[in-house]
Amino acid sequence: MSSEKLSETELIKRLFLPLARNYKGALNLGDDAALIPDHPGLDTVITTDCLVEGVHFLSTDPPAAVAARALRSNLSDLAAMGACPHVYTMAISIPGHIDIRWLEAFAAQLDTDQRAYNIHLAGGDTVATPGPLNISITAMGHVPTGSATARSGASPGDGIYVTGTIGDAALGLKLLTGQLSLSDDVARDFLIDRFHFPTARIETGITLREQATACADISDGLLRDLGNICTVSGCHAVIDWELVPLSPATKAVYENDNAYMELILSGGDDYELVLTGPEDLHGPFTRIGTMNSTENAKSPTTVRKNGEVLAYMKSSGYEHGW
Repeated sequence: MSSEKLSETELIKRLFLPLARNYKGALNLGDDAALIPDHPGLDTVITTDCLVEGVHFLSTDPPAAVAARALRSNLSDLAAMGACPHVYTMAISIPGHIDIRWLEAFAAQLDTDQRAYNIHLAGGDTVATPGPLNISITAMGHVPTGSATARSGASPGDGIYVTGTIGDAALGLKLLTGQLSLSDDVARDFLIDRFHFPTARIETGITLREQATACADISDGLLRDLGNICTVSGCHAVIDWELVPLSPATKAVYENDNAYMELILSGGDDYELVLTGPEDLHGPFTRIGTMNSTENAKSPTTVRKNGEVLAYMKSSGYEHGW
């Protein structure tokens, strides 16, 4: 056995990208989902996310929260491509400590989300496992042929926009793991709820088909997911910290300790959308910066605060490693 260690990006590039090179719809494994020509006038958008207990959620998380994150993380990928949800399949590996009442609450939340997002379970597999709880969902949606919003269309001069507020979920996880404490119960509950119950921006994604030049969902952190757009579009992103939308709860945490800026920008689990488009783009999103050329750029993204470049700011975000 080799002792070589690979990052998630390296693993995909070396071992799995070659498997997808001859299929155009795989988009070089560089987007939020794949595109499969299907019905006349429609492309099928297909995405898979796997959630593992102890990695993507805590063993103490309530079953409704686990269900919501499992399904909505996939729905967020569909939203980033501008797709209308259609059906999903689910494979769930269930360990012995999960009882029927837990599963009933899990299924009840899936039913609630299916109604809210107009998607239906179409099949899957259920197995017992001695390991941790593992939930893998594959979601499918549709877009008019050729209208999906990919990551590769950004150009220098485009504005950079985000939906919602940034950093809430990452702080919510810090609260759940005891790495952050707040005396304000309302703020604490809000941040934890943002981690447990992200919002998939389906309707916004659909309206962006003809407006945005590129789009990605923010699952691994704003800087990393925007950096992915930069990489495939051949651009460099400049973000102005003062423009990044923060909830009152997140703003209060940051004002108490400015060191949380990096977590807010890189922590992940927001499941908001980051997109690029014309400078005068209007909608339920906030402009946070501008796409530039890559000339003299040392990294995909740059963060400025009060006009000064923050040289220390990491853009790696969350990445699995082996």
